[in-house]
Amino acid sequence: MSSRSYTAPLWLPGGNAQTIYPYLLRPVQAVTYRRERWELDDGDFIDTDWLDNPQNQPLVVLFHGLEGNSHSHYALSLMGKVQQLGWRGVVIHFRGCSGTPNRLPRAYHAGDSEEINRLLHQAVTRNIPATTTTPAPVYAVGVSLGGNALLKWLGEQGHQAGKSINAVATLSVPLDLPVAGKTLDTGLNKIYAHNFLITLKQKIHGKLTDFPGLFDAHAVTACRTLYQFDNLVTAPLHGFHGTDDYWHRSSSKPWLKHIQVPTLIINARNDPFMPASALPQATDVSTSVILDFPEQGGHAGFINGPFPGKLTWPPDRIIDFFRSI
Repeated sequence: MSSRSYTAPLWLPGGNAQTIYPYLLRPVQAVTYRRERWELDDGDFIDTDWLDNPQNQPLVVLFHGLEGNSHSHYALSLMGKVQQLGWRGVVIHFRGCSGTPNRLPRAYHAGDSEEINRLLHQAVTRNIPATTTTPAPVYAVGVSLGGNALLKWLGEQGHQAGKSINAVATLSVPLDLPVAGKTLDTGLNKIYAHNFLITLKQKIHGKLTDFPGLFDAHAVTACRTLYQFDNLVTAPLHGFHGTDDYWHRSSSKPWLKHIQVPTLIINARNDPFMPASALPQATDVSTSVILDFPEQGGHAGFINGPFPGKLTWPPDRIIDFFRSI
């Protein structure tokens, strides 16, 4: 384990999730992180970015979206709020998303609940001060892909999840991956898929340098849709029999009925990743789940206030929910 400190930019239009209006937003509060590297049993590592405050303060654990990181707009807005409150926070980077390539062929994927379990337990273990057996509350937040993996973990764990965390909130989750994947590969939504594919392909070509023959380089370059990329790379790399098997087995929507920890699910009805027609109803979730589906917000947007707006609504809504538990 190693650590270092640095300050994130006042504002960085992070994330493929938005392609237009982030550039118009006002700066958010500067966020000071301390980077800590966790060595894993399989020989790989995970980089985490921490907000340090007294250990008796609540801890907010954030799992980012596809190709996101601690500088993504949603991470900076949430961690800025956490820092303002004097709480503690940590952004856990999925493998290969911290700015340093991970060591193994494997990467991360939308249904990686085993990884969520491993990383959450590590964060919770580090949350317990040596001087007390009563740690401060731990709240988990998942955005987009990270939110899907987190919700799937919650459903799989049932009551057991309450031993690790006190409450969960998710933002803009593609709850039904087959529907979300097909939606992204049609019409103007192809712009989003194209942006994701740019960085995903770059990473895979980097992998091929370390692991020659892992994939067909020409086939990777030729991918034009996320379906094609997942069929060629994500699915076989993580033990799935193609994209359809990966998307079906990784979707969190079927697990929502089994969640036993207070959970807030926020999805905009105009999210280009997740059509309103595919959003869950009250009968699709347990009584522990609150559904919040605003008409507007796009994908991880939810800008509020006069033009050009601010990214204050998501962190305010999430923190208010945690405080209500």
